[in-house]
Amino acid sequence: MPPSRLLKSPHTTPTLNLCLIENVKMEVHVKNRHNLLTSLRQYLSDSSRPLHGFVLLQGGEEKTRYDTDHLELFRQESYFAYLFGVKEPGFYGAIDVATGNSILFAPRLPAEYAVWLGEIKPLSYFKEHYMVSKTFFSDEIASVLQQHYQGSGKPLLFLLHGLNTDSDNFSKPAEFQGIDKFDRDLTTLHPILTECRVIKSELEIALIQYANDISSEAHVEVMRKTRVGMKEYQLESIFLHHTYMYGGCRHCSYTCICATGDNSAVLHHGHAAAPNDKTLEEGDMALFDMGAEYHFYGSDITCSFPVNGKFTSDQSLIYSAVLHAHNAVISAMKPGINWVDMHILAEKVILESLKRGHIILGDVDDMIAARLGAVFMPHGLGHFLGIDTHDPGGYLKGLERRKEPGLKSLRTIRDLREGMVITVEPGCYFIDALLLPAMSCPETSKFLNQEVINRFKGFGGVRIESDVLVTAAGCYNMTKCPREIREIEAVMGGAPWPAKLSTYV
Repeated sequence: MPPSRLLKSPHTTPTLNLCLIENVKMEVHVKNRHNLLTSLRQYLSDSSRPLHGFVLLQGGEEKTRYDTDHLELFRQESYFAYLFGVKEPGFYGAIDVATGNSILFAPRLPAEYAVWLGEIKPLSYFKEHYMVSKTFFSDEIASVLQQHYQGSGKPLLFLLHGLNTDSDNFSKPAEFQGIDKFDRDLTTLHPILTECRVIKSELEIALIQYANDISSEAHVEVMRKTRVGMKEYQLESIFLHHTYMYGGCRHCSYTCICATGDNSAVLHHGHAAAPNDKTLEEGDMALFDMGAEYHFYGSDITCSFPVNGKFTSDQSLIYSAVLHAHNAVISAMKPGINWVDMHILAEKVILESLKRGHIILGDVDDMIAARLGAVFMPHGLGHFLGIDTHDPGGYLKGLERRKEPGLKSLRTIRDLREGMVITVEPGCYFIDALLLPAMSCPETSKFLNQEVINRFKGFGGVRIESDVLVTAAGCYNMTKCPREIREIEAVMGGAPWPAKLSTYV
């Protein structure tokens, strides 16, 4: 049971029934396996192929730090986590296409494991805990699958091999002793399983909502404790402490981005070379992009606010531009809407606001045609969210990435469908590496009021990011952070938040 059930957050109350969440944790993978089996059988039937063979995935392995014996904290490979929910390394998992039975193969651990790492659990434990049909040891894969095979000829394995369009890396197909005794299909599984991950079940949504609720609480706690003179990493530590202490979230969805002042114009600040170590100064804007992960499912939330708790007129101008874009997109989202159109809508709303603030001049439609929006928002509007922060499935076969500035950074160009969870994260940044070339380019310099833009040198940027579920009638914002300027200033001044968090499931 997550500790937040036992140890209540000092400011807010976890909203989802945590006993329900505990039950959901394993049931979600039973549902995920059922979804895959249904989709795979349908594909095979439509292709006039026999309904036999095994889906076989290899889980992740523990890794040491370079040549040392220091083991890095293990986190399961995401496709394996989706289907089996196994937290331990060294496992394999199979699904019998003919019967629907699920089989886990556990590593055969040496006796000394019990001395250094704890109890060696019996196979019966894994069968019950992970709600699978059968369990064996991983050195028995070849013999077990051959015994269970109901077709003729060599048993067929559906192995996971395909491109992740965010990383340009390929998933690793399972390997084991004796695999040469099997026929292998390397093309069928990946697109079907990836598409299963795109549409979330209610059980998956419950886990994503939980991660959002505890992360929203943590962002509010960070807002309350932000003070001039602190270090960025101190705010990061508050977030990590809150989500672990009160939510049981040992993992973050990604490396925390705790950027203040001009660092907030660095889209992925917080990496090893820029380790969230700037001192917060009077007049700085903060851009904090942080999300907790619970039972593999993540959140991805960004809040922007002045470190002293009060917005200046310039800060209000940029923040309001981004907030209006954020709200306009969420208001427009529903099944059938294309994500490229949402990105362009966000650009348009931001450019219109910047024009009202005399930062840019001219016709907004001409600016969009000249791709001026990418100067201020070079990243895509959002991405699928689930077991991975950048969940796969953004580009179906035949869909090509756009080439234009800004649009080429989109992680999906698909039409929205009910059950998708996608981030909405417009931003507006003053990035010298983009502004200086734009000022020198005739196609874009004519729109830029350089005198006013110079006033924003060192301003950094603003991003507002929420995790949004596409519903039958529209969408639902799963993130519950203060967004309006008056709400942020009130919370930073000590006012209570929230009135009530959501109980979606």
